[in-house]
Amino acid sequence: MRIMTDFSAEYQQLLDSVPAPANARMSETVVAYEHDGQPMEGFAVHDEAVAGPKAAVLVVHDWTGLREYPKARAHMLARLGYYAFCVDVYGTGRRFDNPQDAGAEAGKYYGDLELLRARVRAAYDEAVKSPAVDRDRIAVMGYCFGGSAALEFARTGAPLKGTVSFHGRLVTHEPADVAAITGSVLVLTGGADPVVPDSAVAAFQDELRTRDDLDWQVTTYAGAEHGYSIPGEVYHPTADRRSWRQFTDFLAEVL
Repeated sequence: MRIMTDFSAEYQQLLDSVPAPANARMSETVVAYEHDGQPMEGFAVHDEAVAGPKAAVLVVHDWTGLREYPKARAHMLARLGYYAFCVDVYGTGRRFDNPQDAGAEAGKYYGDLELLRARVRAAYDEAVKSPAVDRDRIAVMGYCFGGSAALEFARTGAPLKGTVSFHGRLVTHEPADVAAITGSVLVLTGGADPVVPDSAVAAFQDELRTRDDLDWQVTTYAGAEHGYSIPGEVYHPTADRRSWRQFTDFLAEVL
């Protein structure tokens, strides 16, 4: 099996938590596309040894942009047989390594949710062009900022089988804006997350409850802070392990 991306040790360890298939032929591609004239640079990876069109998972990055972390997660999904497409919300070259710049960039999209939704839609439209993708089996997921983006995209009525947020900010809408959501919703949040306190979780659940027929679940992990699944100061290995297992079980069910 050939891995083209040279991951740092911490992300390689994360990737290796998912066993690589013995006869895998991983193919990864940097995907150039556009949204309203803005050049975008996504990233796709899948196992060519898996025959036929594959269920696809869109992976939306955290507030630092499409850097190493979401690509490692995409490879983990590819090892499970999925076609993984990393969304570029910010645009080509807009990647940040400090919280001040990352926060300022993310704030532009929290302040313009229609633009945030449209950026994910542009990636979705690009991903489904691939003959390796089964257009009837698509899910979207994201981390932190990306979790919020995934949930906002689901509100557009995009034809999704599932939407997953890992420690994402839970944006509520008044009036409720869940009527168009298709598929199931899974929210994985930290019990010690100062960005998403219990009151925010409760408010988000109350909005979901306005749809009697909507299939949703919220799981809270004790002691886990904002960004608990990302290697670093607040990494919570137990919450990461458990939430990844719940996520993959969810995908196996809905896709």
